[in-house]
Amino acid sequence: MSLLSNWDRWKDFLADRMHQAESVGVNSEVINEFATKIGGYLAEHVDPKNEQERLLSDLWSVADENEHKTIARLIMKLVANNGTTKEPELQH
Repeated sequence: MSLLSNWDRWKDFLADRMHQAESVGVNSEVINEFATKIGGYLAEHVDPKNEQERLLSDLWSVADENEHKTIARLIMKLVANNGTTKEPELQH
């Protein structure tokens, strides 16, 4: 099973990467900028593998640059309490 084909595994993966970045001192704005770039890449190059990813892809396709940042920030907030190494919630 691909990482992208399972929503819970994808959320845990994102959360683990976010927690790793936080643990080495990367601030939330840098994490959000990176998440926005990843969202753009995924939207352009990866076919959604499940209903949740299809919804995100559809939202991304109609959003402007500021809304992309908002979507990325909301996803980071969504996954903040997920992952295999749970840390405190991402600060704004």
